[in-house]
Amino acid sequence: MAEENDLDQIRLRKTQAMLDQAKNSEQANNQPMTVTDYTFDKAVQTHDLLVVDFWAPWCGPCRMVGPIIEALSAEYAGKVAFGKMNVDENQIVPSSFRIMSIPTIIIFNHGKEVERLVGAYPKAHIEAMIKRYLA
Repeated sequence: MAEENDLDQIRLRKTQAMLDQAKNSEQANNQPMTVTDYTFDKAVQTHDLLVVDFWAPWCGPCRMVGPIIEALSAEYAGKVAFGKMNVDENQIVPSSFRIMSIPTIIIFNHGKEVERLVGAYPKAHIEAMIKRYLA
């Protein structure tokens, strides 16, 4: 029993360290953070406005949306947090949000899902959706 608690504490510390490292390196480059099943809750709680792109490397439309998310991440650095979740490597969170098609972009405002966009859309459309939640 005590060993399980110790392992849980170690996992939490390592997860936090990974989150901090990823946040620092990706924010320095104005790139979207990599979000996983294990870091998702922390990312949603940490950022008032978070845009998550659920994608997979084999998905053609996802490869079209990826550069748009990267560009928006650079343009809105410090105002909006952007994350990317590979649905092949992370299945718990996408399943919990009933993501059936990719790319799917979900906007979280103060920890709550407020908008969802399924499919490849132009930058202007995605940006207009995000702007609705900027203070």
